[in-house]
Amino acid sequence: MIRKDVLIVGGGPSGSACAWRLRQLGMDCLILDKAAFPRQKTCAGWVTPDLFRLLKITPQDYPHSLTHFSAFEVAIKGVRFRLPTHQYAIRRIEFDNWLLHYAGVPCKTHHVERIIHRDSSFIVDGLYEAPFIVGAGGTHCPVRRSFFAQNDGNLEKGLIIAKEEEFPYTFRDERCHLWFFEDGLPGYAWYIPKKGGFLNVGIGGSAARLKANGQTLNQHWEYLTGKLSDLGLVTDHQFQPQGYSYRLRHKKPEDRQGNAFLVGDALGLATLDMGEGIGPAIQSGLLAADSIVRGVAYDVQAISKFSFPSLIRLRK
Repeated sequence: MIRKDVLIVGGGPSGSACAWRLRQLGMDCLILDKAAFPRQKTCAGWVTPDLFRLLKITPQDYPHSLTHFSAFEVAIKGVRFRLPTHQYAIRRIEFDNWLLHYAGVPCKTHHVERIIHRDSSFIVDGLYEAPFIVGAGGTHCPVRRSFFAQNDGNLEKGLIIAKEEEFPYTFRDERCHLWFFEDGLPGYAWYIPKKGGFLNVGIGGSAARLKANGQTLNQHWEYLTGKLSDLGLVTDHQFQPQGYSYRLRHKKPEDRQGNAFLVGDALGLATLDMGEGIGPAIQSGLLAADSIVRGVAYDVQAISKFSFPSLIRLRK
């Protein structure tokens, strides 16, 4: 049995950020993730300057592709305008692998199946043991499933389903385009050109509202790809999107049960306007680490529920 001070299930941004802070505070921790890094992750890849400050680096220190946007081309129900901003886009296959190594904590490739709490310890699959456990495994995190599952009913109201593809493409329009509530979509779609010749195209909407409206996400995906073709943004490309889901921020997220903590998408912290999850995930990971080591309350209420106000503020 491998014994640690803290076990972290999930090596994405929230788990890696938590591990980074725990290591700084002198804790011996281990990350468990079912995937081997680097791995592809479906995500638009929004990050703000605040994120780099939290990690004590500058954007110039980040060693991989980083695309800066000083404005978004926005359409809300067909009304178009240009929104000044100060925002970055990363590629998750690069960013997550970099952050995991930046944390400086060992990561084992292991698919967690069973977690039990016995004698003040959490035991994972009879192989790993620790008095604290952090669930950073995304929407279907096994820590949440094991110790927080009774609360899933409330979370389903904020469930977002999405389709997305990131692919090499010679794009002619380097602007970022966002479409909100178009063609009755209860959500938004995006076109994000990234450095290195990659393009990210995606769509996300409320699962509950789509069902209530008798719509499917596939219908809206077909509408989006047709729009991209009509606008000349993406032509002669055979789309092969991937589907995924995440949860928007809700009023009272249950973030802790004893010494079991939830962070990032396992908790459901994506912003209510843009579904931005990386920044809130990293903030929650840092807060959980501080709570474990310093005994302070673990309270995610200070994490912003919205992206747009901070984006406008940060452009100055």
